[in-house]
This record gives sequence, structure tokens and C-alpha cells, in this order.
Amino acid sequence: MGKMNDRPLILVTNDDGIEAKGFSELVHVAMEFGDVVAISAQVPMSGMSHAITIKVPLRVKLVEERPGLKKYLTNGTPVDGVKLAFNSLMEQKPHLLISGINHGSNSSSSILYSGTMAAAMEGAINHIPSVGFSLLDFDPEADFGPSCQVARDVIRMVMENGLPDGICLNVNIPAVPSGEIRGIRMCSQANGFWKEEFEKRTDPNGHEYYWLTGFFHNREPDGGGKGTDEWALKNHFVSVVPIQTDMTAYSLLEKMKTWELTGIKHEG
Repeated sequence: MGKMNDRPLILVTNDDGIEAKGFSELVHVAMEFGDVVAISAQVPMSGMSHAITIKVPLRVKLVEERPGLKKYLTNGTPVDGVKLAFNSLMEQKPHLLISGINHGSNSSSSILYSGTMAAAMEGAINHIPSVGFSLLDFDPEADFGPSCQVARDVIRMVMENGLPDGICLNVNIPAVPSGEIRGIRMCSQANGFWKEEFEKRTDPNGHEYYWLTGFFHNREPDGGGKGTDEWALKNHFVSVVPIQTDMTAYSLLEKMKTWELTGIKHEG
């Protein structure tokens, strides 16, 4: 499916599975802006980050086709889905990639584990303006009305202004009624991390196993200032963080060049 009536071509994906309410809602929003190719897995793929499938065959099935929409089901990860769409399912690269709407937050360091944001970053790697959307609500029947309006605003903003090559947007939406969302804030990623703990349990057969628990630790002073995504979300703002695929720590790079590395002999 190429462009129809000169409408933009939009790729939609997620990591919660093809039946997820947030995915369905985002597909409907995307169709307001262009023709849509959508791809997702049968089962949730949360926490898969940038994983790709290399040990089993990838399979794809067209499960819905109507004017302006093709929807595919795959057994692959979110990043697999993006790669398949770019290389095998689409006649041309899309004008925009959007991922989500994820059930649960992907703010701060959660982006490192997120299949939703990995899909968006794969789009950025392939020179496609890309956005990941997440709602801070794990309820499968969550109200995505406010999130859809945010998605419309951000999609319109990106289509009008574009994004620099290699950069995507991480959009997180507080789980509050639309009337309580105070606006959209352009933010930095809060300095925080998940402190994992494993709870030891016993299954009905008497075998021991471990269940991942833990909590988020915010390293920002006083929980972070007004410029961070965590502060914005706690104060009922939508957070929008520009994310770059280049993870080089340039602030340290120049200093590292002065280090005395005696273990390797440099020629010339």
C-alpha cells in the first residue's frame, strides 16, 4: 500500500500485543492523518527493549485490510515488526512511525527496557520521524481518550516541524481525566533507575522460583525540577522527551582522550 490520494504513509506498532486497547486507539488516530500500516505481536512484548529474533523463523500474517489500513500479526518482537515493515511489507518508507499507546510509563530509565520506545528508536535509526506514546495506566480497559488527543497534537506537531535525523520522541501521559491534564511539557529525562528485587516463591509443586518486584528510585534532588519528565508527570503534565540514538557520552569523551593507556602500543 503506497500513498493513496497523496496521503502520508504511517507505520503503527506497539509492545502490548495486537489486541491491546492502546494499539487500537492509536491506529484510529493515525488514520486521521494518513494511510496506515500496523504491525504487532499476538502476545505482549513488554520489557523486550531492542531485542530481535535470530533463532526461529519470523512469520507475518495480514489480519485486516480495508481502505487506508493494512494490519499485520507477527511472532516477532516490536523491533522485528518495524524491520519487517521497512524491508518486506511496505513498498516505501513511511513518513512517520508511531508506537503505543503503551499501557504503563516509559519515563526516565524505563526507556532502556521498553519495547514501545525501542520500536520508535528503530524508526529513528532508519531516518524516519518516530514517536512513542505511553499512558501511566496498566488497566487493559484504561480510558485512552485524553491520550488520543495528546497523540493528535504531537503527531500534528511532528508532521509540521519534522525531527532531526536519529532523534525520536518519548511521550508519557499522566493517568488523569482530560480536564486535569495541565498541558504538554518539553522535558529532559529524569536521572533515576529501577532498584530490582526478587521475591522468592514456591509453586504448587513445591518448586522454588523468583518474581521480579522492585521500585523506581529518583536520583534527582527533591524528586527532580520542573525540567524533568518525572516532575511533569507527577504534576499532571504530559512529558515529551527528545531521545537520540547516539548514546556517546560527549561530556566525557574529550577527557578520556587524555587518559594514559599504557597497555596498547600506538604506532606512528
